Amino acid sequence: MYSLKKDLIVKETCFGAEVSGKKGDVEQVVREVRSLDPYGIFVKERGFLPGDPRRCRATRGGARPGFHQIELEAERLPLIAKALSEYDMGALGVRREEVGALGVDRFKEIIEDTLKDMKM
Repeated sequence: MYSLKKDLIVKETCFGAEVSGKKGDVEQVVREVRSLDPYGIFVKERGFLPGDPRRCRATRGGARPGFHQIELEAERLPLIAKALSEYDMGALGVRREEVGALGVDRFKEIIEDTLKDMKM
C-alpha cells in the first residue's frame, strides 16, 4: 500500500488495515492488494469518519461499538476465503436430503414428550 505513493492514511489494526483517502486512490490500493491474495483480502467500508463522537472510544470509553461483531466476522474469513476459492475451481455444493413436512401426529408426540419432561 505504501509503495503506491498515494495520498492515503493507512492505519494497521489487529484485524487488518484501515485505508482512508480519495475514493479512486483507495480503490486502486484495494485492487493492488487483492491481486496478491484474491480470496483472502476482504473490504468493509467504514460507516463513520475517524473521530466521529458517536463511535469514537476517546469520547465514549470502552470497546468500540461493533468491535465484537468485527471480531466474530474476522474468525470466519478463512472459511469464506476457502469457499470462494473452491467455488472458482468448480467445486459443487453439498446436496442435502429433502426433508418432508412434519406430520400432525408426530408434532403432537413431540409436544407431549416435552410436556412430560417439564413436569419432572
